[in-house]
Amino acid sequence: MKLKHVAPAALAAALFAALPAHAQVEIQWWHSMGGQLGEWVNGLAKGFNDSQKEYRVVPTFKGSYPESFAAMIAAYRAGNAPHIIQVFEVGTATMMASKGVAVPVNEVMKLGGVTFDPSVYVPAVSGYYTAPNGQMLSLPFNSSTTVLHYNKDAFRAAGLDPNSPPKTWPEVALAAAKLKASGHKCPFTTSWQSWTQLESFSAWHNVEFATKRNGFNGLDTRLNILTPLHVRHIENLANMAQQGLFVYKGRSGAADGVFQSGECAMYTGSSAAYGGIKRNLKAEAGISTLPYYPDVPGAPQNTVIGGASLWTLSGKKPEEYKGVALFFKYLSDPEVQAKSHQQTGYLPITTKAFDITEKSGFYKQNPGTDVSVTQMIRKTTDKSRGIRLGNFVQIRTILDEEMEQIWSGKKSARQGLEDATRRGNAELEKFERANKS
Repeated sequence: MKLKHVAPAALAAALFAALPAHAQVEIQWWHSMGGQLGEWVNGLAKGFNDSQKEYRVVPTFKGSYPESFAAMIAAYRAGNAPHIIQVFEVGTATMMASKGVAVPVNEVMKLGGVTFDPSVYVPAVSGYYTAPNGQMLSLPFNSSTTVLHYNKDAFRAAGLDPNSPPKTWPEVALAAAKLKASGHKCPFTTSWQSWTQLESFSAWHNVEFATKRNGFNGLDTRLNILTPLHVRHIENLANMAQQGLFVYKGRSGAADGVFQSGECAMYTGSSAAYGGIKRNLKAEAGISTLPYYPDVPGAPQNTVIGGASLWTLSGKKPEEYKGVALFFKYLSDPEVQAKSHQQTGYLPITTKAFDITEKSGFYKQNPGTDVSVTQMIRKTTDKSRGIRLGNFVQIRTILDEEMEQIWSGKKSARQGLEDATRRGNAELEKFERANKS
């Protein structure tokens, strides 16, 4: 066909079709969200990708938090790190100490030409990821806190009021005894035992988990878990374990699955388990606050965050940072945040997202879903702001090992906590030596 016989519109279309298409800028995002939460992450990336044509976020599951963190370190050293890495809260101090590895989120937004106002984020969340100079280092993403999940059907079968969950640790023990008497083989369990039974436990009772304001005021921090309150609590749980009232189900989030299957009646774990429980538990579930000891002055105070934030790694091109900035802006949109909060049980990271959720009637329609928020928006103290320790991953492993010795009866609560303190402090000293300026 000769060009002179082609209509002008068709000619233009033919000419433009012959030109190479403008390639999208790819943004690599490594994360640790599997299962239902992985679907949520993929949905967020798709939502952003569909909202514009210039950038494409590619989410990649890299295993558990420790596994993805290790993979990021290896990739960074090899020069092929992703643009964005999801880092769990216990990796925050390590990221802060790794000078030059990450670009602070406010600088990323500036590079991308995006207006950034840290004040829109929930203070209890954003404060954890903020440096002493007031600079916000990473974007709060999936922030959760510790709550008590319970099976209302199991409560009914045991003669317990399904609408009056235990609020204190003595009440947990009494409820567990009634559940056991009704034939329940796993009355109570816990996931993330260091986070729930020592870290959040400390903040909830307004006592230190570690010195120097839990590590916020210096690298020379040391564990402070040998107090009478800590020993008493772990001893009580050990006694419950010996009586079959507390059944240990494993490290990290292993207890999530056994609660969702109906095997265990109560467990302390992440508020972010809500989505999985709603989907998988073939019974009615309830959510309550983390239990406390009523004789401790000032308790309950506030719990601390878990989950992770998004760090932007250095060494990327300007146009790539613009894509990251626009993606972060999308993630922070109040409507996107409100939907994420309602879908997963993670905390809303902006106050507007909380307002949207509250006005929609979601909390009234889904009783207990506001527990995590109300626990976190209480006024924090120097002892309850959060915990920021170096080598925290290794310390949690030590605490897992020592508490397993206690639950099995091989060590007393005091001996296990003494050994955990000695071993944990060795890790803190090692981190301090390596990062002294």
